[in-house]
Amino acid sequence: MAYVDGFVLPIPAKNVDAYKRMARKASKVWKDHGALEYVECVYDGLHIKGMQTFPRGIKVKRGETVIMAWITYKSRAHRDKVMAKVMADPRLADMPSPMPFDSERMLYGGFKTLVSF
Repeated sequence: MAYVDGFVLPIPAKNVDAYKRMARKASKVWKDHGALEYVECVYDGLHIKGMQTFPRGIKVKRGETVIMAWITYKSRAHRDKVMAKVMADPRLADMPSPMPFDSERMLYGGFKTLVSF
């Protein structure tokens, strides 16, 4: 079963294009070092009565939206190897500063796959 790094982050809607450019660059680095899949998504709305939405859960501010993303690997050991190579890759040295999102409000973690089809 695959291993997944996932994250959700709030971002000013005006910064989505800048974030997309950054994500495209990062996706190439991850894929070059062996990640199986790299996906970045921008919130497009879904409201189901009685359920919490991502924007409400991450407490977006006026003018913000949400990015949800994941990177898949063969296993946690594979993720650790890929991540070591990614962090040493010089292509990531020139990422925007400051970042186009609030990194202190970003939620992230590594996940073991429970179900996959």
